[in-house]
Parts: sequence; C-alpha cells; structure tokens
Amino acid sequence: MYTAVDHQFMSQALAEAQNALYLSNPNPRVGCIIVKDGEVIGRGHTQRVGGPHAEVQALADVKSKGLDPARSTVYVTLEPCNHSGRTPPCVDALIAAKPAMVIVAMSDPNPLVGGKGLERLKAAGIDIRCGLLESEAQALNRGFISRMTRGLPWVRMKIAASLDGKTALPNGQSQWITGPLARADGHHWRAQACAILIGVGTVKEDDPSLNVRDVKTERQPWRIILDSKLETPLGAKVLSNFNASGVILVCASLDSRESQDKAKAFKALGVEVIAMANANGKVDLPKLFTYLAKERHMNEIHVEAGFKLNGSLLREDCVDELLLYYAPFFMGEGIGMVNISPLTALDERQDWQIIDQSLFGPDLRLRLSKK
Repeated sequence: MYTAVDHQFMSQALAEAQNALYLSNPNPRVGCIIVKDGEVIGRGHTQRVGGPHAEVQALADVKSKGLDPARSTVYVTLEPCNHSGRTPPCVDALIAAKPAMVIVAMSDPNPLVGGKGLERLKAAGIDIRCGLLESEAQALNRGFISRMTRGLPWVRMKIAASLDGKTALPNGQSQWITGPLARADGHHWRAQACAILIGVGTVKEDDPSLNVRDVKTERQPWRIILDSKLETPLGAKVLSNFNASGVILVCASLDSRESQDKAKAFKALGVEVIAMANANGKVDLPKLFTYLAKERHMNEIHVEAGFKLNGSLLREDCVDELLLYYAPFFMGEGIGMVNISPLTALDERQDWQIIDQSLFGPDLRLRLSKK
C-alpha cells in the first residue's frame, strides 16, 4: 500500500512534527509535507495555540513560493481537523487546495474529529490513506492521546539516583547527582510538558525555580505544587519566576480561616490556589489529574518530586512513564527513590517495560512505561 518514497516523505513529516514538541501544547504535535512531481513544495508544523496548524502552515509555504498544490500528495502525521476551535478546520483548507492524495499517519483520537476529517476529504474526491508510520506518530502524542481517550494526562516521573538507588544524602543534599548532559536532557522533557509537578517538601528543601533553562523554548510549562497545608514559603523562587507560566498550588482544604488567609497571600502573588482533598485530608491525586486533563486541557505532566510524593503517585497508580537517570557511583546511606511499602509477595509488584536507554556523558537514562 505504501512505497519506500511514501515512508521517506512521512518520515520528513514526522521530523516537522518534532519542531512542535515544545510549542503546540495543548494541541497535538503535527507535521505536514506537501509533495508534487517528487519534490517537496511545502512544509509546516503546528504553531502555538491560536496559530496555524501544520497543514495550513504547509499550504502557506507552498503559496509563498508561488507554487500550486493542486494534484499534489500531502503527508500529515495526524488526521486533519474537521471542527472549528481557535482556528478554522484544516480539511477546508486542504479541500480548497485540491491535492490528489492525502496520506495520514494516525487518525485523531479527539471525538470531535474521530475519522470525520478523513470522511470529508474522501467525499471531496481526494484519495485518502491512513496508518503509515502510525506508531511513530502516536509516540509523539502520548499525552494528547491519553487526554482524549482516558480523560487523563500522561504522567512522567523523573528521578535521578546513584547506582544503589539513592536520590539524596541523609541530610537531603542532592545537587548534583547526575552531570550536566543528563540535567540538560531533563530540561528537554520539562519543555515538552504542559506542567511540572512537585511537592512542598521539594520546594522547602531545594527552592527550585522549576523553569526550562537548558533548552531553547518559546513556551514555559505551568508549575504545580502539591501542598496539603499551604506551607510553601511566600519567598520561594518557584512563586516569583514570572518568565515561566503560572503557578497552581493544590491544597487539601480551604475551610479554615488560617488556610483562607494563606490562600489570599498566595493569590496576591498571582498564584492560583485550589483545594482538592481525599478522605485522609491529603490532596486527592487521581481527582487532580482528571481535573488537569478535563478542565485545564493538559496533555503531559512532568513530575520532579521527592521520596514521599513519588511513592504516593505510584501507590495510587497515577504514573504512566518513568524517566530514570543513574549516575555511576554508589552512595550508601541516603534517601531512596520512592516511599512504598515492602512487598509480601512478588506478584504484588508493579511491572514496567523499558522504552529505551541512552547515555548522557557518564549517566544512564532509562525510560520505562507501565505494563
């Protein structure tokens, strides 16, 4: 069904989609290549929210060269949208351009689209094919797919540890376990996320800025602090770093006068405060992630928490992917990766599978997804 040339051009479309990696949230990362007489005449990728989608940008590229897209072949990594949001439907622009064929990597999991874009193109007499390099396109958009199909963001937990699994010395010191190349890679994953999530313990111990610095990006992720009792210091760096997006502080309750007064102080700094308690008076983690997907339209959450919160997230089955960096030394005594209860039988374990492994200088990175 697909030729070697089709694979080549779709690979180029996927490379275009990579350009939207730090840019397009909460929209999916999409790339588009327009080919005529064996030559690429237009390229595009999805811009920031409110900007053109990949297909429209590629068509504009064709027009800027004074070329005609009629009878061309369009390679696009995601089914063109058939609904109006902040921008008009991409299928309208494609139908007007009159290509001979549109080859799509994956159908859109958004129920507003869900095959309707392909149907519109087919009804207009355009030859449609779907499924070329589908798994590669899906890997680019795990978070968007998760939000559309599960009503949850894709939650990625990052941990840096010694070979014996220690993330800090007994006194809490953890800077720096891994080297600069591994830390820069960590910022690559920060930049992809809609939000970076930490616990109040990390704020008090490390006072992080929690922004993206080691890679170039036009868009900074939101920062989310889980703080049941509103103990975050008002002078914390994470609250004053206005080069990044906003801050959401999630507490358990705002029922007392004390908590309401604290919330007012945070709001005066421009920090959003929301309450979301479980039966134990802690933050309701599953409810929070549902809220972030459905109400805040967040695709990917990047977790850089400590021992306790890591354990809570794993116990409550809130983590989809692990990003583990191992530095080549033993620490001996220290703080572990996650606070979980010991198993009484091996069949109680939570199994993970390796997605990939890479070296960053001396440090080993493992990516794992839940089985």
